[in-house]
Amino acid sequence: MARGNGNGAATRRPVRRHPAAGRGKPVKQRGALARWTRRLLVWGGIAAAVAAIFIGFAVLFAMRELPGFNQLREAQPGQTIVIRARDGTPVVELGPSFGEWLTSDEIPDVMKDAMIAVEDRRFHSHFGVDPIGLARAVYVWTVGDRRLGATSTITQQLARNLFLNSNRSVDRKAREAILAMALEAKFTKEEILELYLNKVYFGGGAWGIDSASRRFFSHPASDLSVGEAAIIAGLVKAPSRYAPTADVERAVERAQVVLRLMEEQGYITPAQASVDISAIQLKPDTSSNAARYFSDWVLPQLDVLLPETFEPIEVWTTLDAGLQNAATQALRQNVPGGSQGALVSLDRDGAVLALVGGTDYVTSNYNRAVSAVRQPGSAWKLFVYLAALEAGYTPTDRVVDAPVTIDGWTPRNSGGSYAGPIDLRTAFAYSKNTVAAQLGAEVGFGTVAAMARRFGITTPISERPAMVLGSSETRLIDMTQAFAAVSAGGRAVQPYGVLRVTTASGNVIYRHNNDRVTQLVPDYVAAGITDLLQTTVNTGTGRAAQIGRPVAGKTGTTNANKDGWFLGFSSGVTTGVWMGRDDARPVAGLQGGTAPARAFAQFMRRAVADRPVEQFTTQVQLPEWQLEPDEEYGWGDPEEYYYTDENGNPVEPGSRQPVDDALPGNGGAAVENPGAGPPAGSNPAEVPPPRRTAPQPGGQRPAGQERGRPPIPPAASEEFLREAIGRQPPGADPPRPQPR
Repeated sequence: MARGNGNGAATRRPVRRHPAAGRGKPVKQRGALARWTRRLLVWGGIAAAVAAIFIGFAVLFAMRELPGFNQLREAQPGQTIVIRARDGTPVVELGPSFGEWLTSDEIPDVMKDAMIAVEDRRFHSHFGVDPIGLARAVYVWTVGDRRLGATSTITQQLARNLFLNSNRSVDRKAREAILAMALEAKFTKEEILELYLNKVYFGGGAWGIDSASRRFFSHPASDLSVGEAAIIAGLVKAPSRYAPTADVERAVERAQVVLRLMEEQGYITPAQASVDISAIQLKPDTSSNAARYFSDWVLPQLDVLLPETFEPIEVWTTLDAGLQNAATQALRQNVPGGSQGALVSLDRDGAVLALVGGTDYVTSNYNRAVSAVRQPGSAWKLFVYLAALEAGYTPTDRVVDAPVTIDGWTPRNSGGSYAGPIDLRTAFAYSKNTVAAQLGAEVGFGTVAAMARRFGITTPISERPAMVLGSSETRLIDMTQAFAAVSAGGRAVQPYGVLRVTTASGNVIYRHNNDRVTQLVPDYVAAGITDLLQTTVNTGTGRAAQIGRPVAGKTGTTNANKDGWFLGFSSGVTTGVWMGRDDARPVAGLQGGTAPARAFAQFMRRAVADRPVEQFTTQVQLPEWQLEPDEEYGWGDPEEYYYTDENGNPVEPGSRQPVDDALPGNGGAAVENPGAGPPAGSNPAEVPPPRRTAPQPGGQRPAGQERGRPPIPPAASEEFLREAIGRQPPGADPPRPQPR
């Protein structure tokens, strides 16, 4: 309202306003924020109180359920397994190894200080869980890009080791925290530290500081020096990574970190922290990392071989510790740079003398000897020629090394040359691909696959033509098993590594029994293939495998030199060697007859040094039922001739069609005979016509064919095995009793 003044002019009275007038809405917002803040604080406090009560009851309940100190002291985690070589030498000790129990007064202060400094610097002030350490870890996680770091206290670690597993679930961490607080409520700090230092795992199978001290330094933990205590304390974070037996440099680096932390926290002086850790004398490691490949193969078998037992056990194996080291050295000294290698050696009964799955177990524990599947190249021809020999071929039979095409596939020899007419022995010794292809087509690719299965190949086998050159991947131990069966005269050989298992009380709970003998091929077939294998080493592609006594073997090389194999035997020992890259990239200069054959020879000289020289049985004597009395009996009346294709189906004379397919409306083509190829230097041609056979007089087996061989079934029939081996083949019905 305006008022006039004496001059007739109006004046305006000032209006007082609240300082926040015109801004009512922000005032309401701030009031609401304050109210919600107070509510959150109140309800948060209530929730915290409820949580505290819940945790308190949980801790109280857990504390009442905890075993007593003496019970915890006596409990031992896990089962102790000692793996011994055949001479009794311990090669690997697995599971817990316990030393003397040291009381808190007997444990050196420097050991306690080192452990607290590196694992739990606020051990003496927290209540089992370290809130400060947890808050710091959460802060680092939220402001940085690192994952949430480990925050376990010594008490939490003890709770986990005693009662829980090592997974990282939230539930497990919560139970760990409850148990840690229960331990703190029930035991003193000194008791907790005593339990921890006597039970924590330090690697190498050592549980507790006394076991670790004896394992690494050859003396009890009561005599630990500052540097030794730092090494042991540094192992808890990652026992396998920092173990001095595995990597001395890494163990020393970790110990230097422990010493620095001890100095920072005032446990030692700068002079003590400058100790030369590398000068500490470590106990020599009598076990070999190379033996771990063998133990990794043996251990899973115990679950099948043994009854359930929790007693400490000793596993007496077939391993020869000296030969295992020799095998490791043979690989390391011959494997091409950047490549890997594997070696398996079997005694005449299948006992594994050496098994090495790589050049360095610490660098890579992948067991290439038993797990890797690789193409065997020409080493696979063992099964092709076994099938041919079983069908009636002999090492002196003539074959033709010439270009050939089978179902659109044209194999070529290494170097691209062809020798023309040669004998079977020469074709095998010089690994002629065209001859192997012709033989595979003649006997049938199914027959070759069946032969490989018979000799122990467990991986999938292709029946395409290229399979005769080793296109199907397989394992080194399976291929070595097959060659060992040849060395055994055609009898099955099953690799095994466990001789017996005894408990701590001396009871034998398993003993190997090797009584069963199975004949896989007739003696004359084994003799014939041994003849071919010996010629390969004497004059063929395997000459680098010679060791000054009879050796029989076969090389194998895959396309682009990705794999190199040599497998062979001498004086009852069969050894297989593989080399190549894990990523299957080519290796310059790698061939079966080079580095693998040299590694074979280096190892075998040691393996057979104390064995008598053995000559091979290579005289091929066909049984009477495979011999023809005269040519007329073999061929009969020419009017009765008929042909058979690769599957054994009869083919009309003068026709290329099987009898069934020759009917009106049916088509078909027979696989042609690879036995007579085009002359050397000619263009590749389809496989020549199939062989011919005579009718079977009186229901007998077909009498014969060209070169006097019986007709070839697509796979070994039960009748054939019965006649050749003189026994019932696997899976056959038992013979019916004849009436008297």
